[in-house]
Amino acid sequence: MNIALIKQYHENMPRHKAEQIVLYALQRLGLLSIAYKRNPSLTNEERFCVMLLRAVMVRDAIVIIDRPLNIIPNLKGYDFIFQTLKKIEDFFITCHIYDYKWMAEKYGEI
Repeated sequence: MNIALIKQYHENMPRHKAEQIVLYALQRLGLLSIAYKRNPSLTNEERFCVMLLRAVMVRDAIVIIDRPLNIIPNLKGYDFIFQTLKKIEDFFITCHIYDYKWMAEKYGEI
């Protein structure tokens, strides 16, 4: 539930309300079951989603993802990243993905 801390401290939001927002976001990602798990027990995909949710908890969030295949090395393609971003696109203003130049054609435009 450390994702909720962002709302609590940046917006002075009550803990219960911040946790509701996080639980809703986790549900949208199909990850409600990880709400009370600790980082070491998460898969790479779950860890990516948690990092993403932490980033979008600030108001007017701009998401920057640096070399996502370093975070989720077992991915065969980028569909997972794009689908995850699409599920919570109303939580952020824009997203920039940075990777090596030779990876550019893999991303296209979201």
